[in-house]
Parts: sequence; C-alpha cells; structure tokens
Amino acid sequence: MNAANAGRGDGPSRRSAHGRSGAARLQALIAQDPDRGDTEVLLAALQQTTAELGGLGGMAHLPVLGIRRSALRLVASTGLPGTFTRLWDTISDAGNSAPARVHREGGCLWLPTVEVPEQMSGKPPVGRRHAGVPADVGIASVALPGREEPLGVLSVLTLRTDGEPEEEQWVFLQEAARWAAGRVRLTTPRPEGLSPDLLGEPEPGPEAAAAEGGAEPEAGEAGAPWTWDWDLSTGDFAVSERMLETLGIRRKAVDWVETWGDLIHPDDQPSVIHGVEEVLRSPGPYGAEYRVRLADDSYVWLRARGRVTVDDAGTPVRMHGTFRDTTQAHAALEPVGRALRHMTDGFLAVGADWRIEFVNVTAEALLGSPSGLVGELLWDVPVVREVPELEERCRRAAAEERPAGFDVPWPGTDRWYHLRLVPVPDGGITLYITDITERRLREAAERAAAERAELVGRLTRHLAEAVTVQDVVHAVVEGVLPAFGASGLVVFELENDRLGVVGISGYTPEFRDRVHGQSVDARTPLGESLRSRAPLFIESADAYAARFPETAELAAAGGKQAWAFLPLTISGRDIGVAVVSFDQPHRLGGDERTLLTALSGLVAQALERASLYDEATNRARALQRALLPRALPSLPAVASAARYLPAGLGTEVGGDWYDVIPLSADRVALVIGDVMGHGMSEAATMGRLRTAVRTLSDLELPPEEVLAHLNDIVSELGEDRFATCLYGIYDPVSGQFEYGSAGHPPPATVHPDGTVTYPTLVPNPPLGVAAPPFDTVETHLPDGSLLALYTDGLVESPHRDIDVGMDHLARILRTARSDDLDALCDTVTDTLLPADRGTGDDAALLIARTHRLAAESVATWPLPEDPIAAGQARDHIRAQLAAWHLEDLEMTTELLASELVGNVVRHAKGPIRLRLLRSRTLICEVSDGSLTTPHIRHTSTADEGGRGLQLVAAMSERWGTRYTPEGKCIWTEQRIPGDPAA
Repeated sequence: MNAANAGRGDGPSRRSAHGRSGAARLQALIAQDPDRGDTEVLLAALQQTTAELGGLGGMAHLPVLGIRRSALRLVASTGLPGTFTRLWDTISDAGNSAPARVHREGGCLWLPTVEVPEQMSGKPPVGRRHAGVPADVGIASVALPGREEPLGVLSVLTLRTDGEPEEEQWVFLQEAARWAAGRVRLTTPRPEGLSPDLLGEPEPGPEAAAAEGGAEPEAGEAGAPWTWDWDLSTGDFAVSERMLETLGIRRKAVDWVETWGDLIHPDDQPSVIHGVEEVLRSPGPYGAEYRVRLADDSYVWLRARGRVTVDDAGTPVRMHGTFRDTTQAHAALEPVGRALRHMTDGFLAVGADWRIEFVNVTAEALLGSPSGLVGELLWDVPVVREVPELEERCRRAAAEERPAGFDVPWPGTDRWYHLRLVPVPDGGITLYITDITERRLREAAERAAAERAELVGRLTRHLAEAVTVQDVVHAVVEGVLPAFGASGLVVFELENDRLGVVGISGYTPEFRDRVHGQSVDARTPLGESLRSRAPLFIESADAYAARFPETAELAAAGGKQAWAFLPLTISGRDIGVAVVSFDQPHRLGGDERTLLTALSGLVAQALERASLYDEATNRARALQRALLPRALPSLPAVASAARYLPAGLGTEVGGDWYDVIPLSADRVALVIGDVMGHGMSEAATMGRLRTAVRTLSDLELPPEEVLAHLNDIVSELGEDRFATCLYGIYDPVSGQFEYGSAGHPPPATVHPDGTVTYPTLVPNPPLGVAAPPFDTVETHLPDGSLLALYTDGLVESPHRDIDVGMDHLARILRTARSDDLDALCDTVTDTLLPADRGTGDDAALLIARTHRLAAESVATWPLPEDPIAAGQARDHIRAQLAAWHLEDLEMTTELLASELVGNVVRHAKGPIRLRLLRSRTLICEVSDGSLTTPHIRHTSTADEGGRGLQLVAAMSERWGTRYTPEGKCIWTEQRIPGDPAA
C-alpha cells in the first residue's frame, strides 16, 4: 500500500477477528494515563500495533532539524535487537526506506523487503541485510498526522510470508497513529519543541537560539532547561550565561577538565567521570546528576542530559545537552535521606556499575568502614566478599529485575542478618540489611520445643505400641538415644533388692553379665538415684571416679564417658533404673535434663505394663507347653519331629496341637488339630481334645469314630466353639495310612523318589458343626515315605493364600534334606514363617517318616474252630520262634496262645487266625469273627474258670483287644531278651 492509498482504511471495516481485536487494542490505548510522557505514548502505540499485525517489533521516528540535512531520529523501539536499531538511529529523510517515503508522502506503505536505510553520512550501506533480523521480513509504516505535515512515522516489521497487512489492520495502524499524534506534546515538527527526554537529544545551544531569533528561556519559566556544549577537540566547555547568572557561578566559559570538573562535589566526581568515559566509548544518550559549587561555596544539584556527536569516521567530536536545577527535589528528599542514614537497618544504594552510591550508619558499621565507602566497588569491600553467595545473588536479582532475600551469618560475628535485594529502574540495586539474630534464636527455641514435643509424641506412640519389655527397650533405643546423641542404654528392673538387666544396647555381652544382678547400694549411682528418686547426671569419667570411686572400674569397663541415671518410678513405687550413656564427655543442658526426666516417667509406665504382659504370656506359654507332648515317642514304625510356633502378635496363646500315639501291632496314630481363636479358653479346649484323643486311641477306635466322639465334645462347648482335626493310623505291616479330616488342611506325602502329593478328597466340616459319619482316606505308603501334617497358620496369612502356601511347602519338602527330621522342621518353619516377619496366628508342624515291618518278621496261620486249634497254635509258635532264634520265649508264648485260642474256641466263633510279629517286642495276635470283648473277672477260690485273662495279663508286657472289619483281635506283647531298644 503506498501513499496514494493512504485513505484505504477510511471506509467501514469488515467485522473480522482483526477488527474485533483492533477495537479492543484501541480502547486500551485510549484508556492510557493522560500524564504519560512522549516516549511512553509512542511505546504504547508500537506495542499495540506490533501485536495487532503479529510483527517482530516496531520503531518510531521523529524529524530533527538544525543539521545540514533533514533527518529522522529513532526515538522509541520495541522487540528489535540493538544491532538492528543502531542502523536506524538517524536516517535520511530523502532516502527510499519506508519511514522516509511515508514521512515525505504521508499515509501508509508496506515494502516486502527491509534494506539498510540511507545514513546522514551519505556513505553507501555496507550490506543489504543486518544481523538479528531474518531475511524474509517486510516493513509496514504509517505517518503520525500533523496540521501541515506528518509529525513522525510508526513502523512495524512483519514476516514476508504473512503478506501485506489486511484492511482492518491498516485501519488500526492509522487509528493508533492518530491517537499517538494527539497525545504527544508536539505541535510542530521542530526540534526545539520536542521533549529532551523523548529524543535523548540536547536542546539547541545559545547560538542556535540566536539563529532562530529568540532568547534563551529562564530556568524558572515552566522549568525550561539551560544548555551546554563541549567541544571535545579543543576542550572548551560552554554553558548558558543565564545559568551562570541565575545560580551565581563565577566563571562564564570554562574548560571541562581543568575548571568545570573542579566545581563538581568531590563525592560525585568519580561517578561523573565514569559516566563520561562510558558514553565516549559507546556514543549514545548521556545522563548524570551531581552537585556543583557556587560562588558562596554552597552547592546546587544539576541534572545533565545530552548526546555525543560523531564525525564521518565515527569519532566523538562534540557533546551537547541541557542542565536542570534539581536542588529543590533533593531538598525534598533530604528528610528521607536523613531517615535512611540513621535507620536501624543497614541500607546501601548501588549503581548499575556496582559502585556504592549511598550507605547509612548501620551499614557502615557492618561493613567495617565508617567512611570512604561511597564510590567504591561493592565487591572491593572485604566483608562483602566474605558473605556467602552475595555477589551471585545480587547479579541475579539485577539481571532478572526481581527482588530477592536470604539469611546469612555475618562474617566475624555470631549474628544473623536478612539481606533484601531490590533492583531499581536505572540498573542499580538497593540492599537492606536487617538483624534477625533474636528472631532466629526465637525460631530455634520454637523448633527445639516442637522437636521435643514431637519426640515425646513419637516415643509415647511407640511405647503405647510396645508389648514386651524388649519392645520398650527397642523403642527407647530408636527414639531417645539419637535425639540426645547418646550411644548406650541399660534398663534395670528392681526385684528383691537386686537390679537385673532386662534390656541393653551399645555394650558387650560380657559387660551385661557383670552389671546384672547388682544390689541396691547407696554408694553406687544406681542406688543413689533410686534412693533420691531424682535423675543423676555425670558428665565425664573423671567426675564419675571422684564421686563413686568404688565402681569407677566397672563404669570404665563399659567404655562410656558420660551417663544419665534415670530412676523408674510409678505410683510411688520403684521398679528400676534406666541408664543413658555417651561415648564422649557430655554436658546435658537444662532443657535436655527436663526432657529426659519426663521421658523416664513414660518409660516406667511402659515397662510396668510390658512386665505384666511378659509375666502373663510366660504363664500362658508354660500352660500351652504343658498341654503339648513333652517329647515324641521313638517307635519302630514311625520316626517323627514336630514344631509349635506361637503367634508373634497379641497377648493370647493359641489352640494348635499335635500328638504321636503308639497303638497295638506297632501301629501308630498321628493327630494334629487347631482350636479356632486365641486365649486361655482355647488352650484349655485344646488340652481337652488332646486328652480325649489319647483315650479314644487306647480303645483302638478307627479314625471316623474318633472324629465323631471329638465332634460331640466340641459341640457341647457352645455354638461359638470350632476346631479342626486330622487323625490317621499307620499300619507298618500293610503300609497303609488311613485318616479322616474335620475341616483340616490335607497332609503332604513325600514319596521316596522325592515327589510330593496332596489327596484330592474334600475334607469334612470342622468339629462343632460337622454331622457324622466322617469320610476317611486310605493310602499306601512305600517304605521311607514322609508325612507332613500342619495347621493353617503355617501356610496361610493375610498376605498369602493357603493354596500358595501349600505349593511353597511342597517345594520345600521336595528340595530340602530329609535325613534329619528336626533340621527339616526348622527349614520349613524358617522359610514359611521368617523370624523377622510376625504372624497373627500360631502354627504347628508334625513330620513323620514311616517304616514297613519286614515280611520275614510276620507269620500268620489259620486255625480250625476245634479244641485241637490250641495244639496247632503251640506247634506253629514253637517252629517260628526257633526260626527267629527266640527259643527263650517259647514257653510263655505257647501258654499265651493256648489261653487265647482256647477262649475263642469256647466263647467266640471263627474264623480263627494266629499272627506273630517280630519287632521291638514279640507280638502275638489271635483273631476271630466275634465282637464280644473279653474282660478280666474277679474269681473266688472255688471257681474253676475265669483266670485265663489274669494269666495273660501277668505273663505279657501289654495286652488288649481291638476291633477289625471281620471281628476282633486279642493281642499281647512280650519283651525280646537282649534287645537294646527294649
């Protein structure tokens, strides 16, 4: 769009997204503060137009006259790098750049390329592009409308791929330009009408004013500035005559270096000289404010603004600008300065060059120098260099233009200070230094109190959860010793004027043995603390030896250097002493002593409660051990081992039990059970069931009948009583194992080849809810097989399903060595129930290895139902015992067999069988088809019969009757002479 089309956007705009956003942006411009300066007005217009066009950045140029050629000066920019804007700082009004053409022709213009503009020097551009801006960039420029000609130009750089701005965007550009032209203070495009703050350019000097035919304005007239001009080649420094007269400065024209510099206040000279040197190295706008001495030796504050002029080679040749009298402003700030000077907090003002510009009395004292700090580099102050991270934090705060604060210990003192870093707009920074020592001490005290409260609360919770005395000791070791930096603990319990060690940590076992069982002697620290019922604190080994020389050697044997003896008293009763010790000499403060005294009361209560629990638990455990078998019998047919593991949690005993019961004919009954629940009542029920099983086994009842009787017993105990039980009988002659289960997990069978099997039969309901008859299982066991009977506490837990536990048990039985049954039991229990993982249920395990009776040790004969059967029985016995080399037992065995067979012939019925078993004893059995049970009778001297069973009982070790599927069997046992096992 060219100047001829400048009115393109004057018609009604389309209602598009651009139109709506442009209207909102225009409203934002209209709402700007009317007191904003010219630079802020132009920047606001540039920011909104750049955003509306989606551009990269923008520039604002105003015309400047008074030099040889007409020029446009860059007065504001946004979003563009310095490498770009420096080429557009002063451009020719007669060139072909978009801003120049729009300023000449008016309206607006878009060019698809951005080239280096023609400079006032008239030299050709070095290149067609400039660093910092992409090559595919276009430029859109719009005139700032004036009464006769444009006041200036607004330009926006856009991507060429976006093309020329749309109609609504041109409309917004023109409206923004109209708004900016109406808000700047310019009425004509003449340089003397421009705000110096806007241009960064000095007003014309006295010669320029005279050339225009006007007089230099007074400084008092609307605050108009005075001018100054410095010829860098000659050193001449010309200032306004009016300023010299008004302020009373003696010299009219002075040399900058030799004369004007002498008028500057000594405190201000370093910063003024530094500022001049910087602007000469990098020509650009110049600004400074300093004090100048008057004729009466008083000082006035002047604010200098100016710019450096360079020649065609870029060498600075001239500086010119304006002065303003700012004395009144400084006078208004003097109360503030006095307040800052004497405020209790330290205060420093640091310039952009990191030189100290202001320091108050408090900061001077902290920095260690009462004077001479102003003008110094902040980093050259020795104390500043010692403050941790101060330089890094200051530079970061200045770069980010964000306040920051942090606490530091002040070097060389025991005080703490808070440093507040506040950046200021001109690039400097202010430091506020506040003494926070008291606050930190208060916070430290509050933290210590909170930590003590937390320690007491944590220890209270742990002691409340402690069940046993060892739990109490562990809670003290974990909760108290680290909090006080202690390394040792001994807890003594008082019993019968003796102090026994119930808990110890940080000492050797030998030392425990030495201090265990001490008497309560007032000449020892233990006795003195108990007698006085007051804590006793000893801070060193020397102090201990001086006070208690008789036990100094014993104390030294423990390897500790400081001690706290805390009496444990509850309800006016002494229960013991707790000794907290330290590896090095240690003095406890008042708060620490008070806290330890309070904690000793908590420990005493927990220890009393735990002692009662331990006592009750020990009694319950003793009862349970009494109810379980003291030792398993050694039997020819079965070798066995068992384990009982009490529950790791709670205070109650359980109802798990097991037993191995010898039966006739070397048969063995294996039984295991679990009374549901925990407590003394459950333990008593377990004892009743085990006694009942023993009684029923003596009656030689089969498994189903034993379970039926047990079910009746449990049912009579109440509806809330339940128990599981597995009862089985192993016969070493046949190798059969017959068992019945009432709600109990099935046994695991380990065959000689290592395979492990579980029966698939579904168990009957538990005792107490079952309804007989009970199903039984009969399985054949090869010689050397293993049977594993267990309760659910071994294989089941809240974290493990019973099926998973049974599979785990099978793997252990399959892989573990089985030659030592006790070791096998330990392996199973240690694996399934690790010691470091408590269990909520007790568990029992019974492992039995089965042995077959050799075939040559078994002899069986049928007998006729005739009186001659007794004679045949004697013949068979005589021959078999001779074959077994047991001739010494022939007479007794013949008599026993004759009596038993004779009774069967007279009182029972057939078929009749005779069986001899050679095992650890000689077993003689006579079987018949009758269910009549023989009984020993009391006979008189006149009775001719009834003495047969009395003879049997007298001549055998044991005898009895058992029922078989065919009838009954009467058996006797005799000790084999010379058998070590017998």
